[in-house]
Amino acid sequence: MTDHDKGVVIHVADERKSDSLNEYFDTLADDAKKGIECVTMDRSKAYIKSVRQTIPQAGQKIAFDKFPIAQSLGKAVNMVRMEENKTLISKGVEWLKGTRYNGLTNPENLSKEQWDNFEPLRHSTLKTARAWAIGELAMSLWNYPSTTWAIKAWKKWLSWAQRCRLEPIKEVARTIKAHLWGIVNAIVLKANNGRAEGINSTIQSLKNRACGFRNRERYKAAIYFHLGGLDLYPTGIHR
Repeated sequence: MTDHDKGVVIHVADERKSDSLNEYFDTLADDAKKGIECVTMDRSKAYIKSVRQTIPQAGQKIAFDKFPIAQSLGKAVNMVRMEENKTLISKGVEWLKGTRYNGLTNPENLSKEQWDNFEPLRHSTLKTARAWAIGELAMSLWNYPSTTWAIKAWKKWLSWAQRCRLEPIKEVARTIKAHLWGIVNAIVLKANNGRAEGINSTIQSLKNRACGFRNRERYKAAIYFHLGGLDLYPTGIHR
């Protein structure tokens, strides 16, 4: 558990169960629980259950991070590309050969040469081009200021994605439809797990530098020490 405002770790628990998250919520007074503005997470059923049982008006505060959704769409686009590439190669056509990286990369991060190579594919009638366009449109729907407009935009996207006849994309669309409420919360609340992911990277670096830890308690202690926001200066010493 991390505090987005302070950028520190506030709780470490074993496993990914409802009880793992309940351990933290059980330490809070009722007023503190009411004061929680937002809880960002992946789409874990265990975490959703814990927050709903504990936090008042949880349905308006749970926000699903953008990155796992982008990751799922990226994998779906690549599955469409691989299947279509097999079909084309069997016909002696290599249009999609070597396009995996370009199709999964944010267009803003492509070099001019890469973009020039990718441009003909983007405007083609291939299934891969359609899948890519659907994925890119989804990634453009995270900046709406109101719940009404966000829901309207996503429902329009869902209509296209569910009728696209591309099963990997349709599967992701079904997941998004089931979790749309949390996606809209993330958009309206401007919430994401970016800071938490940064902390996770630091934790992994700690683990690598230590070449692992003998047990979980030592691992937790190291996380708290380095990332728990401790004030290690002696009393009377100012930074």
